[in-house]
Amino acid sequence: MLSELNPEMYQKFLNHLSGALSKRTVEIIHTTMTNAMKKAVTLLKIQNNPCIGVEIKGEDSRNEIKFIAYSAIPAFLQASHKYGYIYWMFFIVMIETGIRKGEAAALKWTDIDLKKRTIRIGETLDFTAKDNSELFGNTKTYRSTRTIRISQSLINDLKFHANWQNQNKLNLPDLYRHDLNLVLCREDGNFMPKSSLFNAFERICKRASLPKLPIHSLRHTCAVLLLEAGADMRYVQEQLGHGSIQITSDVYSHISIKIEERNIERFEEYTKNILSPSSEIEGHYGGNH
Repeated sequence: MLSELNPEMYQKFLNHLSGALSKRTVEIIHTTMTNAMKKAVTLLKIQNNPCIGVEIKGEDSRNEIKFIAYSAIPAFLQASHKYGYIYWMFFIVMIETGIRKGEAAALKWTDIDLKKRTIRIGETLDFTAKDNSELFGNTKTYRSTRTIRISQSLINDLKFHANWQNQNKLNLPDLYRHDLNLVLCREDGNFMPKSSLFNAFERICKRASLPKLPIHSLRHTCAVLLLEAGADMRYVQEQLGHGSIQITSDVYSHISIKIEERNIERFEEYTKNILSPSSEIEGHYGGNH
């Protein structure tokens, strides 16, 4: 019965959930339960709320977000270019757009509008596909299918890349995979193998004196850059193609808090010479009130 539920029993329930679910998911369940028990108290179904005073165990997954800091990006890109032009191009697209590696690998030239400065993300590449019929699939979620705006800098890079690719087509007329029409591909037009991308990324990070990072960190890097530039959560959600703004907020809330703290520090530094100390104010008004 509901009246038999006590804090000790509820704590055991949460501990069980913590062993199977993320801390954030357990927090959501706990909030729902707390509100339900609060309603039960109001309706006189129970005397006390058994959800009060419990502890949610587990690590906060938001602290696991890894990204390349603003100051380290130039070194990473320089190391990428030295390692191989195509890897530099692949990784800079991920950093500037925040798209997933599968979405980047599936980009076709028909997805890019150089005049409108947009990219349409509508497919993802299955690196484990057995044949061409299985190579392209739907994006991760409904929201993942999206059209995003890109910078003029990336447009310039893509124009250069198109010329570079056209030269490859001339050099390999019969061997080039014209049928795929991929943007980010090998010199023969074939898709980039997952193992090549992973190995290249790991070696480049090492050469750039960066800690070991997952390639997915480039997506997080884009989100952090957007937040640092002043973009709001809704824009970041749309850019990354998250299913809901709650996902974006959960993942990047601790980063946005740090940015807010840094902004108020900048505000204080900027205004310290124009916001007079109280003694000067008193002197200005004669010291009498």
